[in-house]
Parts: sequence; C-alpha cells; structure tokens
Amino acid sequence: MITVQQNQSKAEALKKAKIIKLLVLDVDGVLTDGKLYFTPQGETMKVFNSLDGHGIKMLRTTGIEVAIITGRITEALDQRVTNLGIKYYYRGREDKINALNELLEILPLKDTEIAHLGDDLPDLPVIRRVGLGMAVANAYDFVKQNADWCTRASGGDGAVREACDFIMEAQGTLQPAVDKYLT
Repeated sequence: MITVQQNQSKAEALKKAKIIKLLVLDVDGVLTDGKLYFTPQGETMKVFNSLDGHGIKMLRTTGIEVAIITGRITEALDQRVTNLGIKYYYRGREDKINALNELLEILPLKDTEIAHLGDDLPDLPVIRRVGLGMAVANAYDFVKQNADWCTRASGGDGAVREACDFIMEAQGTLQPAVDKYLT
C-alpha cells in the first residue's frame, strides 16, 4: 500500500528552510527539462537554464553549499558543475541515499539542515529523509505528494532558481542579494 504524506503549508516549509545549510539537486528533470537529447554520435546533450545557475551562485554566496546527486554521467553536466563551482558532485549514482551518506561524512550536517529538490522516484528517499524535501512542478505526482514544498516552475525552466530564492527568502538573505544589483 502506498502512503502519501500531506503537503505542508508554505509557512511550515519556510520554517524548515530557515535552517538549511545544504541544497542537494537532482539533474534530469530538475536542472534540465528531463528530456534526453542525443547527437548522431550517441553523445548526450543537456540544456540548462541560466536563471538556475545564477540562483545557485547567489545561494552559495550566503554560505549555503550546493551538491548534485545524479544517476547519469555526461560531459555536459561535468562542464556545468565546473562552471558553477559546485564542489560536491556525485554522478552515476542511482542510490541517492548512499551518495547522501557519503556526502555527510564530508559535511557533518543534520538531516534537518539539508534540502533536496527532485522530480522522480529515485529522489523520493532523499526527499523524505531531509529537513526540506522539495519537488519541481512537473515532478511525478507521488513525489510531489511527499514533498514539503513544490515549485511553480518546471524542471529546467527556473525551478532551481525558485528553490534557491525560497531558501534565501526564509533566511532573510534574498532581498539583500537582490539589492546588490540595484546599487
């Protein structure tokens, strides 16, 4: 029997977001639209949203670390991770809980200090374990039902930026980050 957790209110999710120190991201369907593009040579192509990249950079300037745990291995993603300066990158990892456990050996954080943004069943164990489990708007319905909060944007279409802004809003760092561009 499948049990479904009731989604929490935005106020409850904001309360959880106040203590986040690490945002863990999935890739396909979160940082990308989830579609798989292949060249005639069989290479995988990825399309990333620049809003997501800037959101990650802004979040990192507030002291919150960002990690990626993904089941795929692609050169395009390797380049994107390098460009964004993300230090914690676990690729080719279908078992995301084990990857998270390895990460927590490096970053001794409590589960309540971690947020995860995902879209499909492989993300579900992490979403249910961490302090703030989040899903993108176009996530698999069961994943959304088990998340604390869902973005309005779809994966690959600014959902990561929305999650970064949500955490920064909860921690009072969003407006000061935006103000830097106004002066």
